[in-house]
Amino acid sequence: MNPIAAILERHGAMVLDGALATELERRGCDLDDPLWSARVLLEAPERIRAVHADYFAAGADAAITASYQASLEGFARRGIDREAALGLMRRSVTLAREARDAFWARPENRHGRPRPLVAASIGPYGAMLADGSEYRGDYGLTEDDLVAFHRPRMAAVVAAGADLLACETIPCLAEARALARLLHEFPDTMAWFSFSARDAAHICHGEPLAEAAALLDDHPQVAAVGVNCTAPRFVPDLVRAARSRTARPIVVYPNSGEVYDVDRRAWRETPDAGAFAEQARQWFRAGARIVGGCCRTTPDDIRALSAWIRPAAAAHG
Repeated sequence: MNPIAAILERHGAMVLDGALATELERRGCDLDDPLWSARVLLEAPERIRAVHADYFAAGADAAITASYQASLEGFARRGIDREAALGLMRRSVTLAREARDAFWARPENRHGRPRPLVAASIGPYGAMLADGSEYRGDYGLTEDDLVAFHRPRMAAVVAAGADLLACETIPCLAEARALARLLHEFPDTMAWFSFSARDAAHICHGEPLAEAAALLDDHPQVAAVGVNCTAPRFVPDLVRAARSRTARPIVVYPNSGEVYDVDRRAWRETPDAGAFAEQARQWFRAGARIVGGCCRTTPDDIRALSAWIRPAAAAHG
C-alpha cells in the first residue's frame, strides 16, 4: 500500500513537518556532537516526542524520525554496541508513533485531516562522517558498500513500524541507486527520495535532478521524488525539472533560507530567509504536492503552510 497516494487522492496535498534537529537546538538541546539529533535519542528522547507532537498540532501530516544521523558506526564511536544501537533506531520510530497516536486519539484533531504518517529518516552515508560530505557525495564507496551501510538501519526502522521511509538529503546518484536496490529487500515498504541540490538544476554531486527523477520513476516502491535541505530560491525550478522526468508526486522541504556560517558556527539570515509559507506557494504552483520544511523551519512555519495549502489543494481539484 502506498500511504502517500491515499492521502493525495483524498486531500490533494500533504504537509510534512519542519526541522527536527534545529528545533531541538532552539529548545535548548546541545547538538554539538557527531551524532547530531541522534544524541537526543540517548539523552532526552521525550524532547523528540514533544517536537513531533507540536508539528502534528501545527498541521503536519507526517513526522520524520530522529534516525537521520543514526548508524551502527556512529553509535559505535560512542561505545554503543550493535544491539543497543539498533534499539535506538527503533526508538526513533516509537517516539514518532507515540506522538502521532496521542494526537489522533483526540476526535477534534481528525476534522479534515488524514491520519498522520511516521516516515523513518534514512539520511545519507555522509551524515555519519559528520564532515560535510553529505553535501558533496564524494564518498569513494561502491554501491555495494552503500547498500551494506544502509541495510541495518533500514531493517530496524521498518521492523519498528514506520509507515514509510524518507530517503533524504541524498547528494549523488550512486547513493540513490544503492537505496533503491536495498528497498527491494523490504517489498512491503514505500519510500520517498529527496535530494540535496546545489543550484536550480543539479543535486549536490553535480548530476541533474531530472536524471535522478528519471532513475526512480519506474521503481514500484518509490512514492515521491524531490528535494530537501536546499535553498528555497532553487525549489520552483527544481520542481519543474523533476516533473519533466517523472510521474511520481513531487516532495519538497527546503531550509528556511538562512545559511550556516561554518567559521562562526551560527546561522545567518539572507534575503532568501523569512516568509517561508509565502515562498511555499510558488512550489505548489510549480507542481509540488508534498511540502514541508528542513533546517531552521519551525512549527509556526508549518502552521502557516498548513493554513493555506489545504484550501489551495481543494480548489485545485
